[in-house]
Amino acid sequence: MRIVSVWLPRWPILRFFTTQTRDPSGEPFDPARPFVLSADASGGPRIAALNMAAEKYGLAVGDPLADARAKAEGLQVAVHDPAADDAALRRLTLWATRYTPSVSPWSEDNGADGFFLDITGAAHLFDGEEKLLADLSHRLSCFGLQARLAIADTPGAAWALSRYHPLHAVVMPGGQEAAALASLPIEALRLSPDTRTTLRRLGFKRVGALIDKPRAPFAARFETELLTRLDQALGHAAEPLRLIVSPPLYHSTRYLLEPIWTQDAVIAVATRLMKDLVHPLVRDGVGARALRLSLYRVDGDVSIVDIGLTMPTRDPSHIARLIDLKLERFTKDIDAGFGFETLGLAVTIAESMDEQQVEFTSVLHGTHEAERCAQLIDHLQQRLGPGSVQQIKPIESHCPERAEEVYTAVDIAQTWPDPDQDRLRPLLLLPRAEPACDVIAMVPEGPPQRFRWRGALHDVLFSQGPERIAGEWWRSSHFQPTRDYYVVEDKAGHRFWLYREGLYERETNRARWFVHGLFA
Repeated sequence: MRIVSVWLPRWPILRFFTTQTRDPSGEPFDPARPFVLSADASGGPRIAALNMAAEKYGLAVGDPLADARAKAEGLQVAVHDPAADDAALRRLTLWATRYTPSVSPWSEDNGADGFFLDITGAAHLFDGEEKLLADLSHRLSCFGLQARLAIADTPGAAWALSRYHPLHAVVMPGGQEAAALASLPIEALRLSPDTRTTLRRLGFKRVGALIDKPRAPFAARFETELLTRLDQALGHAAEPLRLIVSPPLYHSTRYLLEPIWTQDAVIAVATRLMKDLVHPLVRDGVGARALRLSLYRVDGDVSIVDIGLTMPTRDPSHIARLIDLKLERFTKDIDAGFGFETLGLAVTIAESMDEQQVEFTSVLHGTHEAERCAQLIDHLQQRLGPGSVQQIKPIESHCPERAEEVYTAVDIAQTWPDPDQDRLRPLLLLPRAEPACDVIAMVPEGPPQRFRWRGALHDVLFSQGPERIAGEWWRSSHFQPTRDYYVVEDKAGHRFWLYREGLYERETNRARWFVHGLFA
């Protein structure tokens, strides 16, 4: 593994002044004068972050704000917003996926101020690790962020070098973690304050004093944190990264010489990216079921476009059409700004895809109806939005209202059982059965002769039934009356599906009637 560690010193201060530059409507603050961010704490507000000008007055993080005002006359104070810091760092971390899909923010108890990039197998795209690091440093500087960078074989070693090495950009050769860490202070191991204090009291000030020492005394004196952090930094123990986005199965990125703005240009580049992915998809016998298009703006903003498909596909033209439809829906949400300089297309879900002889099959059996249906569903979903295309699936239940369910995940291979001519079902089943009033029947258990529904009176001309359906007693402890269903047709030719609830003189003495469905 080759890991890049990016540390942004004074991240809350940098984020605050960058936001002020983009939105000058708020109270102005001068970055050249002493400035601090305060946070509520026991005993009153305390300093959560400060700039270099405030440090010259002897201020430090954790000092009471009242003491700080006494030390620095004209001290500028603003409220610390950790949520805004985390959100901004997440956006910056998403932007960093332009270098590699595997990017992870630091996990810090008092707020993260950096992130990791796993550039294993990706450095050659930038002509080596040194040039990748130089490009990353230059782009961050253009954003107004002065970062310290380091590359090492482990996240722990990269983290330590980015914070405590005298150079601002360090590329450590592989296998030299112990030599690189030996001269660094013990704080470079990401230990808790209590552990650091105890080590210094015992005379351990440098990481080199801990390396190659007997482990038993450390294990007996300290918690597992010390040896775990040491092993992680030296590469003796694994340290999995918590990625900002799920790692893609297949990924292709295009770095553009000139930014692009138009939707047509984005579609053209996305089509080329999909063509690049066709070969590995064919090689592995799979197709794309879900894709993610990442659009990286020149100013560091990132727009994500997720595409879901009904069936796995490798067709670049079909994918391009779906992206085109999705961008049309989100034209107002996706702002090109000064243009997109990098585009990435990733397959996040892949499924097996059987090989077919397209020309031979189309001659014998015509066009592929399943594929055409899947493409139509994909187009509708991208144009109308997720969840807009639904499908009714049969459920094993003899109760009409429970015999089907609506799903948003469309399965074009779903088949319905053959209709039973002796058990007619209406074309439209009402969401809930509606009461029918003023029902007249020749005998209590006979078909209706007249009924009123939704204010209109219907005289029955023909009727068929009854079809008796008992309640599902095993689903509920409450009594469910028996239903007798009838198919009736009135003099105007309208056909209804009615039922009488409750068996006469056995379950009820006054049966109620309901309209449950309509036929064409």
